[in-house]
Amino acid sequence: MTKVITTIIPIFMLIGLGAGVRRLGFIEDEFVRAANRLVFFLAIPALVFRALSRASSLHSEFDSGSVFMMVLAVLIVGGIAVFCNWRRGGKERALAGTFAQASIHGNLGYIGLAVSFYYLDESGFARTSMLVGFLMILQNLLGVIFLQVYCGGSERKGCGFRDLFSRVLLNPVILAAIGGIIFNLSRLPMPEIGDRFLMILSGMALPMGLLLIGSSITPALLRRWLPQAFQIAFLKLFLLPAVAVALFRWGGIESANLVPVIILLAAPTATLTYVMAREMGGHVDLAVASVSLTTMLSAFSYALWLGWLTS
Repeated sequence: MTKVITTIIPIFMLIGLGAGVRRLGFIEDEFVRAANRLVFFLAIPALVFRALSRASSLHSEFDSGSVFMMVLAVLIVGGIAVFCNWRRGGKERALAGTFAQASIHGNLGYIGLAVSFYYLDESGFARTSMLVGFLMILQNLLGVIFLQVYCGGSERKGCGFRDLFSRVLLNPVILAAIGGIIFNLSRLPMPEIGDRFLMILSGMALPMGLLLIGSSITPALLRRWLPQAFQIAFLKLFLLPAVAVALFRWGGIESANLVPVIILLAAPTATLTYVMAREMGGHVDLAVASVSLTTMLSAFSYALWLGWLTS
């Protein structure tokens, strides 16, 4: 339990620092946009590529059963979110689309990878990096589908197949994961200069990403959308990991493969849900509220899940 505390508290202290310096005016909107692009397109891909290219036992670290159960858990909770929309009556389709998307779309790049990097060993982080690629593809596809189905009749008609392809398959983190796996399987030696460059570049990924997450928290919108945001937080932070645990137990998959999956599935709602809601006619205020609430509550949910899995 000590390891859980010493991992979670510093991560969320950094998120809190990001929220504080944004309120004090040290971080401006222009810096947030530029730093977000730098971290998303360069630093995090460098981190993922280096982890996978250096993995000593890549074949043994990939487990198809873990991928299948992880995907199945996301599909089940996505179906439950759709059912909740149906029970609500679906009067406001923009809200329904964002609700369904935010319930399964996690912040893998900034928080999921940060927790796994500081909590797991090198082998566990390599396993997590492989799982990230599959989960990113799945949750981006489902996010686009949910917004298109619920919000396709709004002013913004959503995205075409070309936009969908570029958003999902050309995601820099996914490309870095694929490149790292290919480089590892090629057995080519990594030049020391190249490895040192990747190490320095990837070193800014997690601290900068956590500061940016903190700067995006907007408590003001929570007062209006608190009931819906709490429902999203329950589905995303508690039910989704719980379904995965049940599936892993039922499938008899070893717990060493469960921990990376839980770290990724328990990640708070991704800030990308706000971008997608804005571009595809979703409910922007609910997206911001769900990102803020799930990010704040994920400190507790991570401590709960990792403490339980450790015990």
